[in-house]
Amino acid sequence: MESEIAFLVRYSEVFPVALQTWLLQVYEGIRHTNHLYPFMSYGTDWLAFAHIMLAVLFIGPLRDPIKNKWVIEFGILCCICIIPLALIAGNFRQIPIFWQLIDCSFGLFGVIPLLLCHKKGRKIEILEAK
Repeated sequence: MESEIAFLVRYSEVFPVALQTWLLQVYEGIRHTNHLYPFMSYGTDWLAFAHIMLAVLFIGPLRDPIKNKWVIEFGILCCICIIPLALIAGNFRQIPIFWQLIDCSFGLFGVIPLLLCHKKGRKIEILEAK
């Protein structure tokens, strides 16, 4: 994360001032933590692993959309749950509201293709039932 945030800070002049300030604060926090407590970043390694494993789940609906429709439904539920988590935890962790809304957008935009897939899956299910 330190490298990625350093890149954003390096080119932060393209962002609004509030975002520039926030990115610099995040970078300093990560840099300081990594310097004093490098083991803390181990948690983000596991977070990345979990994201990869969750992505692998979506191979199932590609292979058999009817049998694996639960994966799409699970994805829809995850997208819905992003919003309260971002707003509750974001507020608790003192994340600026504009960043909380960016986090919420992952749920809002992520649910669109999932709903489309779910709708097409239902059509396939109806056709196969005939």
